[in-house]
Amino acid sequence: MSTTQEYGTRERIVRATSRLMQQQGFAATGLKQISREAQATLGSVYHFFPGGKTELAVEAIRHGDREFAELLRDVLERVDDPAAAIAGCARDLAAGLRESGWLDGCPITTTALESAGRVPDIQRAAEQAFQNWRALVHDKLRRSGFPEDVAHDLAHTVINTLEGAEMSAQVSQSEAPLEIAGRHLARLIDSYR
Repeated sequence: MSTTQEYGTRERIVRATSRLMQQQGFAATGLKQISREAQATLGSVYHFFPGGKTELAVEAIRHGDREFAELLRDVLERVDDPAAAIAGCARDLAAGLRESGWLDGCPITTTALESAGRVPDIQRAAEQAFQNWRALVHDKLRRSGFPEDVAHDLAHTVINTLEGAEMSAQVSQSEAPLEIAGRHLARLIDSYR
């Protein structure tokens, strides 16, 4: 097997795992289902992830981290005003969730919640993802002239609020929770100018 083929198979396995865990969580996602969804043999799954399902879940969370960070980074770089950028991010999340039939919420929340306190490697990977996302918001706020302490606290508030609003939108099958969160986060950010 060539290196390109190996990377392709490994990437398909990670993407399939991320998508399945996003929709049904860690416990409900089995290695046989992952291999079917990834169009890879079960042997390939074990070849690339000898640590089994936990190792694969950690890599899938890292993939979800990169995926959401890319969306967030794109909006934060495209829109100069941080308040408008966060409101735009909330609208983008709402549209993506609706387009997925309300299935594709946060790529790590379901797995992180059901693994908290029980699977430390997954918990650490999820916390690292949240830190990465907060750093993107924090850096945008700092570049926009917000003081360090304000940028720190607002970054936490933005990510926490978007996470909760996305889950609420998914449950209610409505874009409203994210749209409302985006508007109020924008107002909050503007209030610190």
